[in-house]
Amino acid sequence: MIEASRDLRDIAAIVGAGNSRLGKVPGVSSLDLLVEAMRNAINDAGISVKDIDGIVCRGPDELYSQHQLIGERLGINARFSTTLDNGGASQIMSIAMAVMAIRHGLASTVICGYGRDAWSRTHVTEEARIRNETRPGSQRPKEFGPEYGYYSAAATHAFGATRHMHLYGTTKEHFGHIAINFREHALRNPEAMMKKPLTMEDYHAQRSIVRPFGLFDCSLRSDAAGALIVTSKARAKDLRQPPVLVKGFGTYNNTRGWLMDDNMVVTAAKQSGETAYGMAGLGPKDIDTAQIYDCFTYMVLTQLEDYGFCKKGEGGDFVASGALRMGGVLPTNTSGGQLSEAHAEGVLQIVEGVRQLRHTYPTERQVKDAEIALISGHGGNQVCHSTLILGRA
Repeated sequence: MIEASRDLRDIAAIVGAGNSRLGKVPGVSSLDLLVEAMRNAINDAGISVKDIDGIVCRGPDELYSQHQLIGERLGINARFSTTLDNGGASQIMSIAMAVMAIRHGLASTVICGYGRDAWSRTHVTEEARIRNETRPGSQRPKEFGPEYGYYSAAATHAFGATRHMHLYGTTKEHFGHIAINFREHALRNPEAMMKKPLTMEDYHAQRSIVRPFGLFDCSLRSDAAGALIVTSKARAKDLRQPPVLVKGFGTYNNTRGWLMDDNMVVTAAKQSGETAYGMAGLGPKDIDTAQIYDCFTYMVLTQLEDYGFCKKGEGGDFVASGALRMGGVLPTNTSGGQLSEAHAEGVLQIVEGVRQLRHTYPTERQVKDAEIALISGHGGNQVCHSTLILGRA
């Protein structure tokens, strides 16, 4: 499978990247935010909607056939279009599907993206704020859930964090280094939601959410959207922006469940990453910057291990070493990530990876000499995973 995928390496490029307003954007729907991000990506690429003949996107759970709504809003009749439903793993999968569609002549230029209005919908009433749910009511647990203290994704991921701490001696302070490093990056990002410095003292003083997670271990509730334009490598050379090549991608789903086997401490990033590395012909030592799906601090730590940046069980020491900071061995989530920039189910991590490889940021925000970026996506009830490797052309 890995050998067969190598014919997809470097045949396509991301030529446009855009985001919507981020943070608290009341009165604007998730669809409106996504259209805003897509228009920004189209403008970034220097093309028009007439040049686009493919749409691959993901929308909120209650929206049906999101790609049809996007086509209607933007005025696109698509040769190839679909809506994905793998949670935070969907955004990288959209890039992979775009590449495959281009490779097999189903489309020539594909727009991808995701938008959510999570801040607005969780603050519409006091009850909504307390419940803090972004899923439709029909998808919430009906029993053996909130009434027993098992509520939200925070509780689910807390099982994994607790298990990792038990097996490997991982500590709260290790998680704190992740939150603090990403906050440092967000302070360099004028669009990031979080604007206050975070110290280890602040981290330990945070209110508890579900043990071992406190407030700063959990990603943000955000109104946010991001979008990307993918086209062939040949066509990319004639467009406005420096092309960013799609060098590799992979997916893997631990569909036996988060609580089965060792899935809580060995995520599907391992197999997904191996496929992406194989397709790209690269390994962990070749990665200059990583944009990791940071729904919770723990998920950053375990994915870093599963991607081979350190051995299993050594993630705590790795993050405590300063490896994730600008100037570290692996600058990670350089926009602030979902913990401090905004949470848009991983699409903003792709946008950030593209921008880092273009070398367009000011010095304090730019990963020096960045040539290769790894981006991860995680979702689908904690079991689905996708990996994307991008390269500077």
